[in-house]
Amino acid sequence: MDLNQILFGVYPYIALTVLALGSVIRFDREQYTWRSGSSQLLRRKQLMAGSVLFHLGVLVIFAGHFVGLLTPLAVFDAIGVTHGAKQILAMAAGGVAGLMCLAGCVLLLHRRLFDARIRKTSSFSDIAILILLTMQLLLGLATIPLSAAHLDGHEMVKFMSWAQGIFTLQPGAAGHVADAHPIFKAHLVLGMTILLLFPFTRLVHMLSAPVWYLGRRGWQVVRTRRALRAPSGPAVHARATTQIAK
Repeated sequence: MDLNQILFGVYPYIALTVLALGSVIRFDREQYTWRSGSSQLLRRKQLMAGSVLFHLGVLVIFAGHFVGLLTPLAVFDAIGVTHGAKQILAMAAGGVAGLMCLAGCVLLLHRRLFDARIRKTSSFSDIAILILLTMQLLLGLATIPLSAAHLDGHEMVKFMSWAQGIFTLQPGAAGHVADAHPIFKAHLVLGMTILLLFPFTRLVHMLSAPVWYLGRRGWQVVRTRRALRAPSGPAVHARATTQIAK
């Protein structure tokens, strides 16, 4: 078994298996750690801009990769979208979203590394995953000039055939990317590595859409620190308690 088969024929299944089983096990056994671990209370500066740019970019990139790689070629042919047009659209949309996401990721990483308070509350995985995401975004953006040299869409078809071959359990899927440029291959390998590490990082909160919160009934009672130290009593309690609507 050669290296190409190991990286693109075996490793994808290892990454996807760890992603699925690891996420289920963590949710079952460590629900308290299933959260984003926001540091907004420690320092709001940079967080909002970085978070908005990062999340918007990630959503566009994820949707683009999911639809672009896993939609059968016959579907694009049926609706009249040529491979070249699809590749140009992917380059344009992916480039804009990638730059947005990269800017947000750099801002978030800067907070983690250079703010002393946030650095002390950050785990190794918090910083490591941001570094890996930054590297992945740089690799993704580096593929755009390479794709521009092949506007016929042939390169895009390679990766579509590979991804669909993996998900349909085709034994020869790795052969589709055997002659791909090393930057493309590095991008694929690092992407699978991020999926492998996904269950062990704060990224798991991406799997939790709090739709139940929209139907939550009742009020959330929030007390100030002064209220906790003040003498108890109905009048004091009434002044110190703020009720916030859901």
